[in-house]
Amino acid sequence: MTSPTTANDVRSSEPLRHGAYLCLDAPRGARELGPAVRALADRLGLRNEFDPGADHPREAIAFLRRIETLPAQITDDALLRATAVVHVAAPTAGPVEALCSGLTRLLGPDAAPRLLGGVVRPMTYTGGAMHNFAYAHRVLQQPGAAAPHAFLLPMSKTAAWWRKDWMERHTYILPRYDDAGRVVNQGHALASAAGVASLMRRTYKHPTEPAPAGAYDFVTYFECADDAVPTFHEVCESLRDVAKNPEWAFVREGPTWHGRRVATWEELFG
Repeated sequence: MTSPTTANDVRSSEPLRHGAYLCLDAPRGARELGPAVRALADRLGLRNEFDPGADHPREAIAFLRRIETLPAQITDDALLRATAVVHVAAPTAGPVEALCSGLTRLLGPDAAPRLLGGVVRPMTYTGGAMHNFAYAHRVLQQPGAAAPHAFLLPMSKTAAWWRKDWMERHTYILPRYDDAGRVVNQGHALASAAGVASLMRRTYKHPTEPAPAGAYDFVTYFECADDAVPTFHEVCESLRDVAKNPEWAFVREGPTWHGRRVATWEELFG
């Protein structure tokens, strides 16, 4: 029997974007590195996210000054100590790696930053209806003065999560219903829905899943205005409620790092 001709229409999962957060416990004299940091960013063609334009700049750099950090299940002393975070992103890995290595060199070996980052890939579980629900009217990146708050939340999933196949994992994203059509639990989508209208969000995934020891599976990041800070915390608490969102039984969080967006390197250090 002749085999039928089949399509070869597999969707790509190649990275669309690369990014990193450099978490600094700044040494004495770091403020004076401002001209050198600007020269490095200019050479790499990085635009400051404090004035982003229509949305995230294509090649981007950002400066975040710590407000507070909160410990969590995963111990990460370097992130807890970080007084400042520098974000860098680009469509290819080259500018990200160059900024990370250049800034590490400027700071010196005794003040090497903690690097958190990864890649943005095409969405796995998002069809047309979910895109319209969660992303069609998403908050774009705002100028720093309009949305000054930045939250960095790295996390990993347990081994039990990664033993599930992708179809089973997908079921944790959507709400579940009983036979009478009543919601049994909200799932990730509804548990986090309150943030869609007010929180700019970004997630980097580790290039390999699961991530190796010492690295995070996901590095999530949010920006918002002053009046949306309570919404951010409400969304986090909703997601952590395993009765609403059973997915979180498989999540282990790193520290929550809360910072303020600033326009220059010098502003990181008071």
